[in-house]
Amino acid sequence: MRDPEIAWPRAAGVRPPDPHPSGVKPPDIPAELVPRHVALVMDGDGRWAKKRGLPRTEGHKEGESSLLDLLNDMGVRIRWAGRRPRLWRSVISELEYAEGLSAGNTVLTLQFCVNYGGRAEITDAAAAIAADVAAGRLRPDKITEKVFARYLDEPGMPDVDLFVRSSGEQRLSNFLLWQSAYAELVFLDTLWPDFDRRHLWHACEIYASRDRRYGGAEPNPIPPPADPAP
Repeated sequence: MRDPEIAWPRAAGVRPPDPHPSGVKPPDIPAELVPRHVALVMDGDGRWAKKRGLPRTEGHKEGESSLLDLLNDMGVRIRWAGRRPRLWRSVISELEYAEGLSAGNTVLTLQFCVNYGGRAEITDAAAAIAADVAAGRLRPDKITEKVFARYLDEPGMPDVDLFVRSSGEQRLSNFLLWQSAYAELVFLDTLWPDFDRRHLWHACEIYASRDRRYGGAEPNPIPPPADPAP
């Protein structure tokens, strides 16, 4: 097991992702329409395996390969949130190792939510606030949304702009409930092990075609893009 306590050096260089095997290029989306924070529910591993007569674990392995591919070399910083007490120590060590190894990376942040639930996160935050109020460290009349957010698992995490779920299921499943209050929701039929960058690009195109009105009434005249080729 790797030791998570040692000091890890910053990545010496950053390499761009390899071109997609099909040769397809990312869509030309204006910078101001690119989502800053994408929440991704990676669903469909079990169904992918069942369709092929394989054990469920094979679906998870294939799904993992859709996500992890030399992330540190590409300047991705890895972080994680969730309740630690019920996680195996080996899992915690691996997550801490990844955090330490990639701590100096600045191109992109990949936040894993492991043993995590949105309601549990909000409950834990409420309990911590109640403790601070009882101890006289916080006045009840000073509790605002901004103050409440400081008690969440990752206070620095920005609100979700684009919420994507694979496999065709259309629900949040208790994921990032607080942070996704104004997110654009995109549900794609592709099972997670078959999901690749083309599907993420497609979701970003859908996001860019929408008018984020936050309660406004003007319709968006831009039609959504067509589904990517298989």
